[in-house]
Order: sequence, then structure tokens, then C-alpha cells
Amino acid sequence: MDDITTTMNVDFNKNPDGLVPAIIQDNTTNKVLMLGYMNTEALKKTIDSKLVTFFSRTKQRLWTKGEESGNVLNLVDIKLDCDSDSLLIKVDPKGPTCHKGTDTCWNENNTSSYGFISTLEDTIESRIKEADSEKSYVASLFTKGINKIAQKVGEEAIEVVIEAKDDNDKLFLDESADLLFHYLMLLQAKGFKMNDVVKVLNRRSN
Repeated sequence: MDDITTTMNVDFNKNPDGLVPAIIQDNTTNKVLMLGYMNTEALKKTIDSKLVTFFSRTKQRLWTKGEESGNVLNLVDIKLDCDSDSLLIKVDPKGPTCHKGTDTCWNENNTSSYGFISTLEDTIESRIKEADSEKSYVASLFTKGINKIAQKVGEEAIEVVIEAKDDNDKLFLDESADLLFHYLMLLQAKGFKMNDVVKVLNRRSN
């Protein structure tokens, strides 16, 4: 993290109360966890202690998140917006962020999202739970057991290799999509999801 004390020039005078909004974002999942407010002293304490500290408008004092619950927000990075009057603070949260016990103040689970891939994972999961093998390809494949699912992944992988050696981009992408789809099913058959694989990749990159 850059030396924030020298590179930041927050305009605390824009609002009459001397406060600026601080958006708190999980550095790993990119989920927005909460919104708080900071004055000069709160920002300085956050930087010095590496624990996110706000100015409580209710208590009219500095308030370090988690000072009572232990659910602190470990500082990772701070960014200032284009108007110099709001902060984006990336953190490593310890425990739920909301005082009501939820991961975020919007009652969301603080998990990574991979766009359509995550939507597809949810669809696969729902098909498995519904277990309607007559209407659902996913359900029908799961009734045949993990060996059959693993076999399908192997078959699709071979198809991808074959198409990669050819010049038909459409067929290559079609087979790649089939491989990914069946791999997502295999992950769930083993009790995992894409996020578990990403965690392994993240560990390897450190």
C-alpha cells in the first residue's frame, strides 16, 4: 500500500460536518460490506493502526469496527475518488461485518462471484436438489454417479484437444463450453465449487 498520508488529499471541508463517506469492500471477494463515515482523525487512526476506524455520528466519537465484537476490518488499501470527497477502503474482514450478524449490511453472503459462472453453478445445484432425472440432464447424470460424471469430463477434454488442433473456432469454443459445464458438475459432485479452485490458485500465486 502506498504511503497514504502523503499521497492522499481528502476534502473534509466539502461537508459541513467534516465527514466523508467510506465504502468498505472485501479485498478478496470484492463484495461491498458496509458504509461508514470518517473525519481526519478516523482516517489517521485507520492508517496508523491498520484497523478501519470511523467517526460514529450516533456516539460522536471515533469507533474502530469490531472494538467490542472482535469482528475487525483489517486495512488492505485506500483509494480516493475523483472528487476527493469519498473513500473506497479494501479490507480483510474478520467475521461478519454487520452488527446484525450478517456478512454485509445488505444481508448478502460475502462470497466471490464469477458472473455467469456463479449463476450456472447455482443452476446446477438447483437441478441436483430437484433430482428430476426425466426433465434435467444434470439430474440424470448425477443419478449415474461420480464415475460417469468424471468420464464425461474426460470425454469433453479429449474433444477440446481434438478441436484445438483444427481451425474451426466455433467447434473449439462449443467443446470448451461443454468441458467447463461438465467440470462444474464434477466439482459439485465432489462437494466443491469454482471458488475452492480459485483459492488454490491464489495460494500458488503468493
